[in-house]
Amino acid sequence: YMTVTVHLNPRDARLFKKHAARSGMTLSDFAAKAMRERIEDELDRQAYEEAMKEFRANPVTYTLDEDEKELGLS
Repeated sequence: YMTVTVHLNPRDARLFKKHAARSGMTLSDFAAKAMRERIEDELDRQAYEEAMKEFRANPVTYTLDEDEKELGLS
């Protein structure tokens, strides 16, 4: 494990500790989970932006029937 120090104001520290306890987590687990979720959200946003960029460059769509036929599912 690695130790990380985070400086919180007393109000935030109480809020985070209470929420972590209500969720059955330690403050460390709560913080790690929140950071992982933030990273996942950012990666999702980046994937969305790349997909939209590709779609704008080639705005072709297919129906479900067309997709199934292309994949040999129908």
